[in-house]
Amino acid sequence: MENLRINITIAGRIYPLNASAADEEVVRKVGKQIEAMIKDFEKNFDIKDKQDALAMCALRLGTNAEFAEGRSQSALEKINEKITGLAGEIDEKLIPLRD
Repeated sequence: MENLRINITIAGRIYPLNASAADEEVVRKVGKQIEAMIKDFEKNFDIKDKQDALAMCALRLGTNAEFAEGRSQSALEKINEKITGLAGEIDEKLIPLRD
């Protein structure tokens, strides 16, 4: 897959990145989300230093990722429990057929 050279602007700086064509839209979307978060933090918390806004973005994104991972893990555990239960029910129904 071919990589594209794209530029993403965050906090007034341009960052050149390599992204696959399939990932380009996501990378640009995340860049825009970070920019929006920075503006939101600057507006609501009277932040003057971009580094502070970036640190707050990193904290929010990291926290969101951890919560999402926890929810995903919980969902996978529930799915695994259901599959195990269904497999047990199938085995119970097949055992009389084997006799």
